[in-house]
Amino acid sequence: MASKEIKRLNPSSRAMLEPLANRMKIGLFGGSFNPAHIGHLHLAQTAKKRLGLHKVLWLVSPGNPLKSTKSWENYSKRLQSTKDITEASPAQIVCESEKMFATRYTIDTINGFKRRWPSVDFVWLIGADNLRSFHLWRNWQQIVQTIPIAIISRPDDPVRARLSPFARQFAKYRLPQTAAKSLISRTSPAWVYLSAPHCPVSSTAIRQN
Repeated sequence: MASKEIKRLNPSSRAMLEPLANRMKIGLFGGSFNPAHIGHLHLAQTAKKRLGLHKVLWLVSPGNPLKSTKSWENYSKRLQSTKDITEASPAQIVCESEKMFATRYTIDTINGFKRRWPSVDFVWLIGADNLRSFHLWRNWQQIVQTIPIAIISRPDDPVRARLSPFARQFAKYRLPQTAAKSLISRTSPAWVYLSAPHCPVSSTAIRQN
């Protein structure tokens, strides 16, 4: 991410990205957000508090390669829904990096942030409902080796999510919840599973209604 690329961002994203300071603790929260809802905000705020983060960047995906192309539609509406849900939370920042920097895959997005801000500490945030399919993500093992990961419990998180290929293969690198605030400073692989009060809202249910 060169400085000329940052200039291509919309003003709000650019204003947020340029001043990222050394040793800031930043959560990267990617998703389709179709639409973004209070459950997403609950997850992001839980992560910020429990991990001791300065900011959480919401990375709105132009298109999830694991979902149908129909889910790629309405990017502007999905983006606006994230802005609406985070409007009253200054530390929750909507960022269009995946669109502006043409990164379709999580590993490329993560590497872009780490190259541009090598002195910033990043952690990847993921809802436990996505843990079941994490091993289908491109270069998923490389993701685990590249960035600490925080998994936040969700209402539709069955036991099999915690028995997923990711959880089994990297079991010895799991931290206890009491050590959550040290996660972001750990050398990867490192991850934590955060139990939290559930917010029973889902994008699927909202679309169906």
